[in-house]
Amino acid sequence: MNALSPAASRLPTFGDVQAAAHHIGRYCTETPLLESPFLNQQYGGRILVKAENLQVTGSFKLRGAANRVGALTHDERRRGVVARSSGNHGLAVAYCAGLMDTSAVVVVPDTAPAAKVERIAAYGARVVTAPMKDIAKVAAEVTRRENRVLIPPADDFWVVAGAGTVALEMVAQAASMNTGIDVLLTCCSGGGLTAGCLLGLSETSPATQVYGVEAMGFEKMAHSLAAGECIDLPPGGQSICDAITGLYMAKLPFDLIKRGLAGTFAVTDDEAKAAMRVAFSEFGLAIEPGAAVALAAILSRKIALHGRTIAVTLSGRNVDLDLAGAVLGQPDTHNWKP
Repeated sequence: MNALSPAASRLPTFGDVQAAAHHIGRYCTETPLLESPFLNQQYGGRILVKAENLQVTGSFKLRGAANRVGALTHDERRRGVVARSSGNHGLAVAYCAGLMDTSAVVVVPDTAPAAKVERIAAYGARVVTAPMKDIAKVAAEVTRRENRVLIPPADDFWVVAGAGTVALEMVAQAASMNTGIDVLLTCCSGGGLTAGCLLGLSETSPATQVYGVEAMGFEKMAHSLAAGECIDLPPGGQSICDAITGLYMAKLPFDLIKRGLAGTFAVTDDEAKAAMRVAFSEFGLAIEPGAAVALAAILSRKIALHGRTIAVTLSGRNVDLDLAGAVLGQPDTHNWKP
């Protein structure tokens, strides 16, 4: 698949998202788009949830990983790959490496949930642990020392194009439900999913407004949009939403997002926990905290439906069982209800 290699300066396009959909079909599943009549009634519109937690490796990250690992040349497969990740991207890269005849090293922060780290190792990857502030440096060192190919979690042509297949599916699924998508809320960290969805919507549903939803205290996207350039975060913040608490704003996604994003929202840990409980009670879905933030933005009324159809991504499920049990077992004291 070396023929797919883009020029270094080229951003992915809608056509690249379509190509990704063709290439990753054998590795990824089409996840369902669900709705709750009760929530629709309570909030005065239609809420559609894209259940990427039901993806093969438990998150949307498989789409980008399959697209990127599939694009490796024969020589690159021989050398192997490196990923840095709080869990989901590393898990997806490890899984794809095993399927596509290459090897993987995954650099994870020392705060990564044990459930994610154990699964990465179970797929055959070598796991390297480092402090969150050092994972980019350590990943670069491993890449250079072992002559491997680095696969960033968001700042990559093929990763962004693969993520865009989420939006392609959503538009087609919404049409089968006799609706369009007025607004899409994406769980947002480095921006790969958000940028990919903007591409996927660009020709299938160009009127759809897209908002990125971040964890409170980790608003990389909001800060970057305000500054007009990528803004990384200093180390030291804390949030239950580990999947979206990376410190780095990815440049390639930002170059796509800065010209098309409608805005951003930020949600608290308590709001994310409440959304986890609603996902379970209304849809029977177990999701991780970082995957709950887009739904949380609606439940906490950061954006109103007003008769519109708003879609959200539930981006992953890979959470330690003890944490999931503790969250789901809590009384719902957050006032998400009307």
